[in-house]
Amino acid sequence: MRVLVVEDERRLARYIKKGLEEHHFAVDLAADGKEGLCCAQVNEYDVIVLDLLLPKKDGLTVLRELRERDDQVPVLILTARDALTDKVAGFDAGADDYLTKPFSFVELLLRRWETWLWTLPLTARAGRENLCNSPAKSLRYSNSFCVIRAES
Repeated sequence: MRVLVVEDERRLARYIKKGLEEHHFAVDLAADGKEGLCCAQVNEYDVIVLDLLLPKKDGLTVLRELRERDDQVPVLILTARDALTDKVAGFDAGADDYLTKPFSFVELLLRRWETWLWTLPLTARAGRENLCNSPAKSLRYSNSFCVIRAES
């Protein structure tokens, strides 16, 4: 599964990247909203993890612009903004999930990653059946994570 993490706190971004890669996710990082939007427009991602408090372009603006161009990639907002009004604004802008900082990495991993992927419209899923770019013949689920195994 390919994930874009849009986070301006470099240390946190590296922590998230390392943890997701240990669970076999392919992860790209963007350090500001403008770069994140550009990455999302150029590459296909299965999930975007998006901070709200970003330089150059805030996360809500990034999310709204993605949705305005009909990009239905699942977006998990990961932010320090924990007020109910912030959460409502995030979901109204098109977020699929919302997690507040500080957070436990386990809590991030408990998100329904495979559900987001397989609930995308069929046209958005095209070419994503093989999440790890290997000749996969079977799809198995393990501990709520989508795991693709190539069979001999």
